[in-house]
Amino acid sequence: MSCCVCESPLVAPFLEVEEKTYWQCKDCMVIFLDPKFRLSPSEEKYRYQQHNNDIYDEKYRLFLSKLYKPLKERLKQGSRGLDFGCGPGPALAEMFKEDGFHVDLYDPFFFKDESVFSETFDFITCTETIEHFFEPAEEFKKLDKILTKEGYLAIMTTFLEEEKDFGQWHYRKDPTHVVFYQFQTFKVIASNMNWTLEIPEKDVVLFKK
Repeated sequence: MSCCVCESPLVAPFLEVEEKTYWQCKDCMVIFLDPKFRLSPSEEKYRYQQHNNDIYDEKYRLFLSKLYKPLKERLKQGSRGLDFGCGPGPALAEMFKEDGFHVDLYDPFFFKDESVFSETFDFITCTETIEHFFEPAEEFKKLDKILTKEGYLAIMTTFLEEEKDFGQWHYRKDPTHVVFYQFQTFKVIASNMNWTLEIPEKDVVLFKK
């Protein structure tokens, strides 16, 4: 087995909890669920359908503003974006549209428009998305191909911090969460992809191509 994020062969068992096995990469320090414990596509979609992501909900928009504000400050007016993994309620895309940006949608369950992969984008957002990736390395390569030079890949996910009790961590207990990233993980991703890395807010990552 190799690391699903950086493809290093230096992976080892990390923890067995609730009859699930987790592995850790010794290079990028990511922790990931053993593939045999993943949900089926139908089970995964059902879980997402339970989310109440109203695109006009003020609390949800405030949550998304952690990524929205620092990214918007770095974009040229009229930039074209892709909300990748937008889910059934693409609130972030709507926020950008309201400010004059063109944003396309992609989600493997709710907006499966494969034509976006033949386009290019000035920015791509992944909010509460990358922790669901089964094959993060492949997903990042796919996004890099459709990101323009000097474009931004903006990510929001809850970082795994050393002081957290992983077994009891609420973020781990979501059965759709299969990959858990640390700051070191993002440093390795940036190095491997030849991107620059910035952390403008807690749990927010801005990669620049």
